[in-house]
Amino acid sequence: MSESDSISRVALKKITPDVSAAMGSLHTAAVSAAQDAKVEPEILELLRIRASQLNGCAFCLDMHTKDARAQGETEQRIHALNAWRETPFFTERERAALALAEAVTLVHDGRVPDSVYAAAAEVFDENQLAALIWAATVINAYNRIAIATRMVPGAYQPARK
Repeated sequence: MSESDSISRVALKKITPDVSAAMGSLHTAAVSAAQDAKVEPEILELLRIRASQLNGCAFCLDMHTKDARAQGETEQRIHALNAWRETPFFTERERAALALAEAVTLVHDGRVPDSVYAAAAEVFDENQLAALIWAATVINAYNRIAIATRMVPGAYQPARK
């Protein structure tokens, strides 16, 4: 028996529905703040994918790569996201958002460096920066929930527009 098969995990939505609902409300508020601040939805999906890559969250990677594709994201950019610094495929705004998301995700490595924050502040206004920080915080929380409860990737399908 592999470790991943060794123990059944708690069903958080069932056991703690109020906390799960609060997390959903936080997500909704963060999405709304990003929309109000006019942060491009493509940037938010790239941010979610990159944080999920760093955290090793298969469930969220499955979900957000599907959502990105549904929004028109290219396979080339999705596949290159793990090496975004080495490719010409991302805009200055996307690069700033990705660097900020990485710093928030890897905050244990030495906080969010002033240089990363300053680069993001060059291309995003305060409302957009706040929205990006919230988006990074929310996806990191969801990554931890999915990993801790071993949510199984594969079944998620994006909503049809």
